[in-house]
Amino acid sequence: MQTYPVTLPWPDVADTTRRIRQLCAWALSSGRPLALWRAPGAETPTLLISRSVEAAYAGLPPALDPGAPAGFAFFPFRDSDHNPALFLPADLLYSAQEPEVLRLSSDQLREAVEPALAASPSPTLPWHQSRQPAPATATKAAYEALVLKGVDAIRSAAVQKVVSSRALCRPLPAGFDPLAAFDMLCRKYPTAFVSLVSAPGAGTWLGATPEVLAEVTADGRFRTMALAGTQPLTPDVTPLTAIWRQKEIEEQALVARYIVSCFKQLRLREYEETGPRTAVAGDLLHLRTDFEVNLQQVPFPSLGTDMLRLLHPTSAVGGMPKAEALAFLQEHEGYDRAYYSGFLGPVNVEAPGVARLFVNLRCLQLRPDEAILYAGTGLTADSDPAREWRETELKLQTVGTVLNQLTVNS
Repeated sequence: MQTYPVTLPWPDVADTTRRIRQLCAWALSSGRPLALWRAPGAETPTLLISRSVEAAYAGLPPALDPGAPAGFAFFPFRDSDHNPALFLPADLLYSAQEPEVLRLSSDQLREAVEPALAASPSPTLPWHQSRQPAPATATKAAYEALVLKGVDAIRSAAVQKVVSSRALCRPLPAGFDPLAAFDMLCRKYPTAFVSLVSAPGAGTWLGATPEVLAEVTADGRFRTMALAGTQPLTPDVTPLTAIWRQKEIEEQALVARYIVSCFKQLRLREYEETGPRTAVAGDLLHLRTDFEVNLQQVPFPSLGTDMLRLLHPTSAVGGMPKAEALAFLQEHEGYDRAYYSGFLGPVNVEAPGVARLFVNLRCLQLRPDEAILYAGTGLTADSDPAREWRETELKLQTVGTVLNQLTVNS
């Protein structure tokens, strides 16, 4: 990808927020897909725009190796015709860390985007909308009944674990601004992967997820994590004082064991396991175990790709055994998760062979007049339906806090 110093008519050299809005307006007005993200711990976001809709649907796998193209993966919980697996090629990249630089795939793209940079961005943008109907939402009674079915399936040994979930519909205020909501999530959750993805077919999704699915770093390390168990972070309950019930300990241990089983399927023994420990994710606490493989010491160049295929969907979002748990959800959950609990993230954008993919949790789907929020809970034989409902309520607040607070400043 070529790099062009910006000599184009930016309205204000220092105003990166305005630049991002201009580029988003250009992409959306011409039907192009885009992904805007802020990596955990980073201070600035990155914007990726694909040249065309056709390129976004090229069916490229998000292979975690240096030979894969640069782009942004956006994959559903289950691949289907109405929830396509997307890989958005990095035809245009803008990082607020380098405010005077655009990275473009061709001179023709530079010529196309130049007029947009001179224009004043519209206060409202034509975000992509999914053509699928809004998912069914569950009442408290209906969700507690689903939990009981899951517990019965576990106690009868049909599954070891199942992760139930539900959707919630919330009205959007007039003039709700997704870019302002993205900025708010970045400020509120500095250690989360914050994202705003808008693409034809998929619609527009906003989220702040704490969970790494698969990561390959610049120094040649593969990482993943087991994240499960939830309780609120309060002045009296912190990572140092949190006490976990047997139910949460068992739930998290099952996720960690599943990751170990994936390594065993690949006949890999050279991995480091750290944890479990109590980790903070926004206003919640979770149990977390980290796994790492030094790829420079293990002759396994395709490990990232192979692990990704084994992990998704992980036992933290589906259950165990995978096939039986997914069959249970297909029969009983009662709605289409779409891209909730799928995965997303940049591949080969930072550098060849560097990828960061995250489970798409704590997210919402934006529709013309409403937002669809999603949350789930891992069930064991000891799960209590009322507690599982309360856990989903806590998780829904992560991104739900941006609703009814942010409107466009016209």
